[in-house]
Amino acid sequence: MKKLFFVLALLIPVVIYAQTIKTDVLVLGNSNAAFAAGVQASESGVNAIILTQSDGFKLGDYRNFPENGVTKAFEKRARKSLKLADTVAIPEMNYQILNAIIKTWSDSSKLFDVINNASYYEIKRSGSGWEAKLTKDKSIKAKVLIVTDHADRILSALKIPSLKIAETSTINYSENVYRTTIGGLQRTSNFLSLYNLLIPDQENILYIGADSFEIGQAAGATAAYGAFYKTKTSLSNLKRIQGELLAYKLSLMPFEDVKVIDSNWLAIQKVGITGILKADIKDGKLFFNPEKEVAYNEIKQPIKDYYYKAQIWFDDHHNIPINLENTISMVSYVGNKAVDATKTEIEKKWNKNYKFSSKYDLKKVLTRREFSAIINEYLKPFDVVNVDRTGRVIR
Repeated sequence: MKKLFFVLALLIPVVIYAQTIKTDVLVLGNSNAAFAAGVQASESGVNAIILTQSDGFKLGDYRNFPENGVTKAFEKRARKSLKLADTVAIPEMNYQILNAIIKTWSDSSKLFDVINNASYYEIKRSGSGWEAKLTKDKSIKAKVLIVTDHADRILSALKIPSLKIAETSTINYSENVYRTTIGGLQRTSNFLSLYNLLIPDQENILYIGADSFEIGQAAGATAAYGAFYKTKTSLSNLKRIQGELLAYKLSLMPFEDVKVIDSNWLAIQKVGITGILKADIKDGKLFFNPEKEVAYNEIKQPIKDYYYKAQIWFDDHHNIPINLENTISMVSYVGNKAVDATKTEIEKKWNKNYKFSSKYDLKKVLTRREFSAIINEYLKPFDVVNVDRTGRVIR
């Protein structure tokens, strides 16, 4: 497991005292979202239990799973269970085989557990967390609860008449909310904002739809953050959760033309989230156009919005081509770096580190792929500049 913001997590097994099972995250449901939430929470370093209340998960065809870290985690266990080499494609799996793989995974994991065929008859607040009563003498206590179905069964515990499900939004560049994304839905231009996942006036509970792996993974990382840091979900740290999800290969911006396996995927994701380079929306899908050349007017204002010093540089450089030489001049000025040293560094990294297919040429107008890699490394707009809950840059 990558050691990210949960780097200090101790692998503490589920503890049972007097028929009370204690965990960090409890997920209710047997859907795509429930599975992804439980897997991501455990991958992020906390104990997670999924209470399916049925005889297993209803996940559909594995071959249609989205490309992300949850899928990779499942694929690793599937290959081990089916004794398949990495070079052999995983075949179509029926309901029984898929659930047998998950059971083996659950049985052998210290952090990931699945309880099938066990319904709860009551769920209630327990301190800052939750308690689900399975029988009169047996219950599960959790710090954070994720609900993927039958939300009506917990309304009495919340003391409210209804519970609003987390809703996605369509990327709209006239607003900045897309910068608060914690999950892009593949093959769409839709995303989930962290602030649409959090429930006003209700702590340590997340309510998501059943269908989406991506939203499930986002909810799992958010719940894990709260459990690990022993904090309220309302105090979730956007950048840390985004960083965790990117580390586990969840596309926060659902670019149709830049896949997870792309060597520049992470840089393009980070720059895409900032809006310094904006995508095109066609037929309800989001296209980054990584091989298209960068134009002066498309980056001028966004970079000025992120950096005070960029305003001076652009005032001194009017309508110039965004070639490699001018880009190095800009990042060196804004980032307080030596121009010649930066040229030398980038030349060394051009093909070896960045994996660019083009030749290093100072007069070359940069593609959006090349510009993203350089801006991400030398100015780090995603990493060092914070935004508020509306996506507005905070400087």
